[in-house]
Amino acid sequence: MTDKIETIKIIAKIGLDRLERATKDMKSEQLDWRPFPEANTLRWILIHEAQILHVAFPRILLGDSRYLPEGWPDDYQGNEGYTLEKILGDIEEGRASLLVGLDGLTDESLAEEIEFAGKRTWEWAVMWMISEIIHHEGQVAATLGAWKRVKGEDKTRS
Repeated sequence: MTDKIETIKIIAKIGLDRLERATKDMKSEQLDWRPFPEANTLRWILIHEAQILHVAFPRILLGDSRYLPEGWPDDYQGNEGYTLEKILGDIEEGRASLLVGLDGLTDESLAEEIEFAGKRTWEWAVMWMISEIIHHEGQVAATLGAWKRVKGEDKTRS
């Protein structure tokens, strides 16, 4: 594995580690909470993260814009029946799959152009998806922080 691929994996792991830490003490009753009516719920954000890991990343890594994992439900992104444990389990499975998938990259493949929001390099697409993981982890952390303040659970802000 090249230094470039190893760096990409480190950045992906940082985002995924942060998401794991942010959700470590999350409770089921927080899943459908949002800090204001127009915001996404934590459920929506976490399901989106799982979908990024199981669908979007493999589409890029496999070069198949129509890829869907076998058995992946059509209603995954809006399904309100999924438990917190299921969603976090899906994220953990997606994490493992992503890290293995990144091992298959080469510096040469990263330089290849692919069709992803126009003509982009494979490297650009992979890094864009990693930035999505980090971006949405930030939303989760901010929403959980707002929950604590609204519910009076944040003892550091008295």
